[in-house]
Amino acid sequence: MFVRQTVGTAAAAALLLLLAPSAVARSAAFDEVTVDPTATVAADGTITLSGTYRCATSAGPVFVSSSVSQGDARVRHGIGGTSAVCDGAEHRWTNSEKREAGTLVPGTAHVEATLLELAGTGLPLPTIHASSERDVTVGRS
Repeated sequence: MFVRQTVGTAAAAALLLLLAPSAVARSAAFDEVTVDPTATVAADGTITLSGTYRCATSAGPVFVSSSVSQGDARVRHGIGGTSAVCDGAEHRWTNSEKREAGTLVPGTAHVEATLLELAGTGLPLPTIHASSERDVTVGRS
């Protein structure tokens, strides 16, 4: 009887080990964030970035954060943060932030967006669900 229980437990554990990575891979592959090919800057310096996101599940609050750089790639400007809903559906995100006029001008810029979860016990730790970056065309709004 003891041998049968041990073999059964071992078989169940092996099955879980085989299935768990696929479930994680499916969930991680399902999470995505995109950046729209255009961004805008208003006369008062308000920068607006946008795109889409999709995430399947989360244990804590999830946000879409974004940043933009133009000219010197070492200088990035964080632009807002949007709460995300992880229900498996595709959603739009838009982040806007007023910066000093001239921070971003019409032309080409580089944008990065990150789908970030804060979870854990005690101090919440960030977990990246997805990240995307691309060059965009900046126009006046």
